[in-house]
Amino acid sequence: MAKTTTTASDLDTSTLVERLAEEKDRLFKLRIQHATGVLENTAAMRTARKEIARYETELRAREIEAAEALAQEEKA
Repeated sequence: MAKTTTTASDLDTSTLVERLAEEKDRLFKLRIQHATGVLENTAAMRTARKEIARYETELRAREIEAAEALAQEEKA
């Protein structure tokens, strides 16, 4: 059975914002664990940061796309 993966571009904006908040919360908890010496897998912090960057990049791309569409609409 093939594993299906969802990319940031496949998600709607509200889900994307929700996942971004969850990932930021996860990173915060990982930082606390790292500071207290409890965190065993420090690579988890890196993956969390990368996920946050993916979500923020997709949100920004959508924001730019909407602004360009509005500019085209006003131009016409």
